[in-house]
Formats: sequence, C-alpha cells, structure tokens
Amino acid sequence: MEAPPPPYHLSGPAAPAPGLTHVFSLRGELAPPLEYGRIDGVRKRFIPVTGGVVHGPLLAGRVLPGGGDWQSVGDDGLSHVLARYSLEAADGTLIGVTNSGVRTASAEVMEKLVAGIEVPPDAYYFRTNPVFEVGEGPHGWLRRHLFIARGIRKPDHVIVDFYRVD
Repeated sequence: MEAPPPPYHLSGPAAPAPGLTHVFSLRGELAPPLEYGRIDGVRKRFIPVTGGVVHGPLLAGRVLPGGGDWQSVGDDGLSHVLARYSLEAADGTLIGVTNSGVRTASAEVMEKLVAGIEVPPDAYYFRTNPVFEVGEGPHGWLRRHLFIARGIRKPDHVIVDFYRVD
C-alpha cells in the first residue's frame, strides 16, 4: 500500500533558507598541543590559546590568553572540538566564547593536521557552533542570534570566520 502524499507544508521548506552574514573573523595564536594519549578509543588533546586578534564588520578586538581547545581525534578522521576562550572587544567589553563542532578529513589529511603540517582548507571540513556570553550593551546582540563558524588550522594558529544565521 502506498503512503499518501505529505501535506503541502511538508513537501519542501516552509520558508526561504536562512542566510549567513559574516560578522567577524579571528586569528587565534596557539601553543603546542598537550597530548593526553588514547582515552575511550580516541586521541585526546588540549591546545592552549595564547592570544590573537579579532576583526570584522561587527566586532573588533583581541583574543585573550588563557583559553583552549579540547579535541577528541578518532581514527576514522572525525574530530570533536570544544574551544573555550575570551574576547575583549575594542571598547573593553569582555565576551566569553564556547565553540563546539567537528573537523573531518581523510586519515592522511587528519594525520598532517594533528602533526601541525599545513594543508589546504578545502582538504577538510571544520565547522563549529559558537555561543557567546556577554552582558547587555553594545555587544548583547551576540546572545540574541545563532552563529556558525568555519575554522582553518595553521601550524601555530587558527583562523575562524564567524557568521550570524539570519
């Protein structure tokens, strides 16, 4: 027996797809990774954030030292990342960032990334979902929207482009 066709509103999107607006980028300076070894079947690492710069159309400032990126690197080319760090906007406002996501690549590319060898950004997928902690004021808008980000890993730093989901 054939299933009946879905109601009209289920046959496709109910509204246009959301757009993305680039709000800022950052260059995060990184210390060498700390390797915890294999835990629960994956390679565990911590990469300290030592500073950096924030620039873009809606936010400028700096990345404060003291944060870091906790990574779980699987043998299948899938890494889970969880970065926590602080930004200081140009006006002095402090902004906490929790940025979780995934980085996927072939085993060969992942081995190079983990070893700190530069590879072209189109050779891997590195996407995150940043959440911001900031008080009311000129940067309160960061709490009122959803964001996605794309990371590009370099040997001693990371570049992250942040987009507001419109």
